[in-house]
Amino acid sequence: MTRESEAAAALERGRAVLLVTPPAVEQAEALWGLLSGGSTVIVCSDSDSAEAWADAAPPALRVHAATGLDRSTRLLKEGAVDVLAGTPEDLQALATRSALKLDAVTTLVLAWPEWLLAGNRLAALEQLLGELREARRIVLAWNPPALEDLLERYARRPHVVGDLPLGEDARPLPPVAAARYAVVPRSRRGAVAREALDALNRPRVPQWRHGETVSETADAILCLDLPTRAELVQIAGRGEPILLVAPAQLPYARSIAAPLTALPLPTARDRAVSAADALRARVAARLDAGGLEPELGFLELLLQRYDAAEVAAALLAINREPAAAADQPKPAEEWVKVFVNVSKKDRASAKDFVGALTREVGLARTDIGRIELREGFSLLEIAPPVADQAIAGLGRVSIRGRRPTARRDRDVRAG
Repeated sequence: MTRESEAAAALERGRAVLLVTPPAVEQAEALWGLLSGGSTVIVCSDSDSAEAWADAAPPALRVHAATGLDRSTRLLKEGAVDVLAGTPEDLQALATRSALKLDAVTTLVLAWPEWLLAGNRLAALEQLLGELREARRIVLAWNPPALEDLLERYARRPHVVGDLPLGEDARPLPPVAAARYAVVPRSRRGAVAREALDALNRPRVPQWRHGETVSETADAILCLDLPTRAELVQIAGRGEPILLVAPAQLPYARSIAAPLTALPLPTARDRAVSAADALRARVAARLDAGGLEPELGFLELLLQRYDAAEVAAALLAINREPAAAADQPKPAEEWVKVFVNVSKKDRASAKDFVGALTREVGLARTDIGRIELREGFSLLEIAPPVADQAIAGLGRVSIRGRRPTARRDRDVRAG
């Protein structure tokens, strides 16, 4: 009995299935064999991913990407969709229009929800999950331990297909090779591939696709698809891997490749020559610090319409405009107080918290208010829109050698 047939049998028994795969549609071919009739919804992190599902679908399956609500509404009402792929927000909007009949959905697929959690979009996801309780559950994940709470609530004790990225000591597997990368939307991948070849300017740079084997030594290998951990080992044995990744794929790339260094592309570099040296150094330092995944997700739609250098120029122009009221320090009553069990006795400082929240959790400095350190705990003031992101993010970082526990201060007092 194959793994796929075992997974299908588990679904028939009402058990959820967890497919452990890199966050790329081409790596999840096994999913198609688990969709057996009825209506299926694939919850994606962004519209680019939804389009990838529609492009990769078997010819006999009518897969539609919810990238335009009016067209999606028409197709759904005409009964012309077998599988609908979209973000939780777009899917909920289609349900509100009565175009998507949630009670008729037989299979629900969560496609790599790690990015939704990192982007503080859990509320939209949980609302959708709550309305699809009767549907069969299939979860695609590259880092299942990060989804422990979500899986416990909505896919309890799933049947696992694939190898968890954990060693014999139950710790995350380390990166396997060094690589360089460029973040690029799928729609621009062909153009960026040419720019990458120009930037490398080496005689032997083959282009690699998932499932291929690199048989000859090369100066570099341009990965048009996202490799698995094992594939990256094979690629790195033949030449320097160059990864073209979508914003949602960057955390996975960092988990398998280190050091992972950005590849400057000629177009972006040539158009940035007018920036002041001091500002360039500041931007470079922030890029090196990492933790920009939420911002990349926010900018993704703009990067599909405009050149990256033009987006950066617009942000610089906005930064030079007079500060709006929203950018001013927030009154004390507008802050959310967050309790953290790391304190003075751990030799923690306000700088430690600010560094963790800005560099590793992705908050802006203006989202952080007063930080009060006491003997047994600390209280942080966080802007309300990003309070949940801060609480979830603090649970994944290390401060003075400790993994913090964070929650809203009122929750602590109520307990």
